[in-house]
Amino acid sequence: MAEQPIGVGILGTGRISDLHAIEYLSNPDSRLVALCDFDTKGAKAKATEWGVADLPVTDDFTELLARPDVDLVEILVPHHLHLSAALQAIAAGKAVSLQKPMCLNLAEADRLVTAAEASPQPFKLFENFLFFPPVVKATELIAEGAVGRPLSIRIKSNPGTGKTAWDVPRQAEKWRQQQAQSGGGPLVFDDGHHKFALAWHFMGMPEKLHAFIGACERPDGFVFDAQSIISLQFPDNRIGSFEIVYSPQMEISTRHYAQDDRVEITGTEGVIWINCGHGQIGEPPPVALYRGGAMREFRDVPTGWEQSFILSTRHYINVLKHGGTPVLTAAEGRQILRLALAAEQSAANGSAIDLASDPCPQSQALQP
Repeated sequence: MAEQPIGVGILGTGRISDLHAIEYLSNPDSRLVALCDFDTKGAKAKATEWGVADLPVTDDFTELLARPDVDLVEILVPHHLHLSAALQAIAAGKAVSLQKPMCLNLAEADRLVTAAEASPQPFKLFENFLFFPPVVKATELIAEGAVGRPLSIRIKSNPGTGKTAWDVPRQAEKWRQQQAQSGGGPLVFDDGHHKFALAWHFMGMPEKLHAFIGACERPDGFVFDAQSIISLQFPDNRIGSFEIVYSPQMEISTRHYAQDDRVEITGTEGVIWINCGHGQIGEPPPVALYRGGAMREFRDVPTGWEQSFILSTRHYINVLKHGGTPVLTAAEGRQILRLALAAEQSAANGSAIDLASDPCPQSQALQP
């Protein structure tokens, strides 16, 4: 990229765009130059909220891509539009940051991987949980040998209710209930991307996966794919689980989604707990470590969920300015997608899915 700040165009200005915009607005190496959304009135309102009321707004994506001042396109649209939008942006010579999950199926993902790897611009499948400060701290501790060799990972997603949770427009939830647009359930396939990425990050790629996916309805009629549990078998006699429980009357402290996320990683010499994902239950330490018969708490780790977006975006800006590899690459994003799709397939078939026949990249410690 040139010495000038990276010009950023955002496609899709829904609820989540508020978190994506934070770093682009504050980082001296980037600047927002245009917004694109079919709801131009809503997009203009976002620009005003962000303090850039004069920002150009269009409902025509080709117009956004034609702008010479747009170097990077942040794609934040429903899942069924990901492939088309990303391919158009790549063809226009733009760097692309694509919201997860990357596509609806592996055939689409393969097309996107091919296009991304042929492009001279670094492609990023946006993943923020890997940059969440408690996850980064746990990664550092594990790399130092704090728990010895990791043997298992337990991941818990626990949506509930929250008096301080942000408002999500009904329109933003409606398409997530349509299989043709969402690709899968809101907690296993969509939000589950974060959890499968965590399992991949800490344990590598599993060899087998087995899933049970339930269904329960919120008071407003929105259907969660819960209660659910996905079991993972990793090479060398290591295991994992991803559990989803909807607790409709449980109050969760949050400024974003009313959901608590917890991770437990057990090794040959100790255990690490990661707390406070989207929100939190009580006041647990962001990270806790049990080793050598003693418990150690790390309470000086930031837990604002927005920090994961800020750090993820900052990392990508640094890659574009100075070189390096985005987190996640298109090929890595395909592997996370494969896990989510395998969970849906396993639940539908009632049988385990063999993943060992498709070699994939292994995770590496983060360097945000």
